[in-house]
Amino acid sequence: MHLKVDMFKGGNLFGNQNQTVITEFILLGFGNLHQLRIPTFMIFLALYIVTVMGNIMITVIVVTDHSLHNPMYFFLGNLSFLEIWYTTSVVPKMLKTFLTVHEAISFSACLLQFYIFGSLAVTECFLLAAMSYDRYLAICHPLHYRNIMNMRVCVQLAVGSWVGGFLSLVVTMLMVSLLPFCASNEIDHYFCDLAPIINLACGDTSSVKLPAFIIASLVSFTPFLLTVLSYYKIISTLLKIPSAKGKQKAFATCSSHLMVVTVFYGTLMVVYAVPTSTWCPVLSKVFSVLYTVGTPMANPIIYSLRNKDVQNALRKLLNRMSSPLH
Repeated sequence: MHLKVDMFKGGNLFGNQNQTVITEFILLGFGNLHQLRIPTFMIFLALYIVTVMGNIMITVIVVTDHSLHNPMYFFLGNLSFLEIWYTTSVVPKMLKTFLTVHEAISFSACLLQFYIFGSLAVTECFLLAAMSYDRYLAICHPLHYRNIMNMRVCVQLAVGSWVGGFLSLVVTMLMVSLLPFCASNEIDHYFCDLAPIINLACGDTSSVKLPAFIIASLVSFTPFLLTVLSYYKIISTLLKIPSAKGKQKAFATCSSHLMVVTVFYGTLMVVYAVPTSTWCPVLSKVFSVLYTVGTPMANPIIYSLRNKDVQNALRKLLNRMSSPLH
């Protein structure tokens, strides 16, 4: 839908007058898979259900099982709760693109989707850094662990992660909202991500791209460095443990988290390390599936398969659920 006006909103900033205001975008999704839209829809719907149910399961057992009421699983519960909304902010709209081919989304809804998804992604970066710091204290400073990582500190780190994540993209969202969109309104993606939105803007967008890049680098690269530093200290400490059994036992407490960190940052870097000038829509969509669908689904699987505490808690929960049936 296009509306003619005398001056586009934000025209004073970008100097655009008598432009066509775009009030909605069209998400092209995976248009090249149109002939396979029904089976593709069913596959992604199944993956979405598995992802949501798996993360709900982790969240429930962390809350209900008293043996998991410690810092490590407190952060895991936060992470699983986040993953539910992280994937929900993108996948339902993506599923509609399989059925409608060209799915319309209003300008404000597009900005809101970008803001919520981006904020949750940043929050996950902060939570993963907090979890790595927790493992660092547990392995490198075990005698002082309980005093340092008490519940008050855990709550502060979790609240700081959530608040920091949602505050970090406010400026970027406001800058994007002022961009003049006056040509095509077709987003060659299945959700409103930053690069495809900026690529549709008219005129010079460098005044938005540079600040957005700086903000994104600060809120993602800083927690990543803290995570890497924590694991550097952890590995250095593990190498000093004389017995192989001791090393294995210590590493088991952080192996699941390390796998989640690797999957999350690995897929994120593939997509966002590429400059927007060389942005490839097809590859971006393929790799975006990995971190919008794959990573949230992998987290409960990794923790369920590799963590005995979670396995035992899940077994007890299933026993309690099945007992009334007998």
